[in-house]
Amino acid sequence: MLHEILLIVLWLGLSAYVLFGGADFGGGVWDLLAGGSERGRPQRALVEHSIGPVWETNHVWLIFVIVVTWTGLPSVFAAIASTLYIPLTLVALGIIARGAAFAFRKASSELWQQRLFGATFAFSSVVTPFFLGTVAGAIASGRVPPGIAAGDLVTSWFNPTSLISGALAVGVAAYLAAVFLTRDAERGGDIELAEAFRRRALIAGAAVGALSALGLLILYADARNVFDELTSGRALPLLIVSILAGLASLALLWRRAYVAVRVTAALAVVGLLWGWGLGQYPHLLPGVSVEQAAATDAVLAASLGALAVGALLLLPSLWWLYSTFQREEAAERAEAAEAEHR
Repeated sequence: MLHEILLIVLWLGLSAYVLFGGADFGGGVWDLLAGGSERGRPQRALVEHSIGPVWETNHVWLIFVIVVTWTGLPSVFAAIASTLYIPLTLVALGIIARGAAFAFRKASSELWQQRLFGATFAFSSVVTPFFLGTVAGAIASGRVPPGIAAGDLVTSWFNPTSLISGALAVGVAAYLAAVFLTRDAERGGDIELAEAFRRRALIAGAAVGALSALGLLILYADARNVFDELTSGRALPLLIVSILAGLASLALLWRRAYVAVRVTAALAVVGLLWGWGLGQYPHLLPGVSVEQAAATDAVLAASLGALAVGALLLLPSLWWLYSTFQREEAAERAEAAEAEHR
């Protein structure tokens, strides 16, 4: 029972990172595609303003997932970290380079420095979710066997399932960011910028849908067990929810319902993530179930107790941070828009 609770908590943390951290990375994707210095200035300013106060906070969820896996599922953590150390190292380097470049660009006064740090920030925002996606694809396709470095160090993550998972991760990040930025621009009174990100959200949503369909074909050829669970097993209802929520998101974007689309977009992504988890349950690695991989009940009980106490402090603090920032952002952008019209 305790190991199942731990797995649910782990997946909740992973969902939070995919939604918040994913949108964070997606902002960097749109920074990369914003265009030249002058043409892309409003879009980059919105991205910087939107993620500036929270980009470090979003990585709390990644740390949470790592720590929970390490303490609650130590053998699984060891197998994943040793077999997939190449993409995981690239992820770590990407996060470090991205954060440093984001901070240095804001503090730089020379144009060439801003361009250098901006390119580093944007490129890292694409590379990092891509390699995170390859890790997910490696685990889902059963290419991470139990044991220390028991899997192939290259083909475990460089394979069709991992590559399409990496591309899908980048697409999802860009889609979530466009949806969130559309609402941020509208709330700030910049209708033209809201329309620009609305178009990007529609394009990104269609691209994610196409990648998802392609991913199913690749799973059929490369990871048939995952395909069967998603299309005919217990994960099918969640896949259907994800598809319907994705279609609803595109319709809401078309109708400019920017608040409601945040909910449906998140539901589409979470439905796919939990569908994968449910389809793979109870096995985390080939031949290794959650119960077999879990730590002792004493460790699980202590870990869950500590997490419960920590959540009483962390979750209200995060809620206060996000809500305070949103209110301040709305007031600042509304004042700026009013000043421009005068």
